[in-house]
Amino acid sequence: MNETTSIIIAFVAGIALGILFFAGLWFTVKKAVFAKTPALWIFISFILRISITLLGFYVVGADHWQHLLLCLLGFIVARFAVIHFTRSLDSKQTQLKKEKIHGA
Repeated sequence: MNETTSIIIAFVAGIALGILFFAGLWFTVKKAVFAKTPALWIFISFILRISITLLGFYVVGADHWQHLLLCLLGFIVARFAVIHFTRSLDSKQTQLKKEKIHGA
């Protein structure tokens, strides 16, 4: 595998890890609000998300620090993408709730 391919794979892996981590966080917060034991829900989610993320960073960055840096960059890019997506999703859900309440 050439260097360009491994760089792209490291960046895409960082994006995938970031989406998994931050979308999982968003999902956990949404579910914990209505859960009977929110502390347990949040704790288990944290352990799973951090374990998967650290394992992913370890696998990607095991041989080259450059790959680890690109994976981190992809992780940060995914953070902003998930924030943008979830904000728009939450605003649409809020708008639908307002329309349902007002009967429009």
